[in-house]
Amino acid sequence: MIEIQSERLSAEEYIDFLRRTDLGSQYPRERFEVRIPTLLRSASVSLAARNEDGLLVGVLLGVTDFAYWLFVTDLGVDRNYERQGIGRRLMQTAHEIAGGERDIAVYLVANEHAVPFYEKLGMEHADDVMTLNHIDWTDFTVE
Repeated sequence: MIEIQSERLSAEEYIDFLRRTDLGSQYPRERFEVRIPTLLRSASVSLAARNEDGLLVGVLLGVTDFAYWLFVTDLGVDRNYERQGIGRRLMQTAHEIAGGERDIAVYLVANEHAVPFYEKLGMEHADDVMTLNHIDWTDFTVE
């Protein structure tokens, strides 16, 4: 049985979780150890999915105004727990917390491998998103 609840994660536990997911390849190497604690403190939606032993098996982090939109910054599931509906449940829970599907639009940047998952949730590709990015970015994977 997987339980989902709002929870602030420690940087250590989240980094350990990233090692067990494909989410660990989305971060730049630059200032990683400083940025992760800031991310975890700043997310207005922070959800943890845990198994019966308390192991963190899924995470959703997001930013919302609780009125119009929710931007999902992180959604990951432990590789050993994929295809069990955890990601779907995390998205549904976050949407409810933010204000519900009748009031809240959800935005995110999807890893190309995750696009089919998001499409199954009913999400569509957007043409109206703009970006400004001057970050010096070195790809790496959390190991």
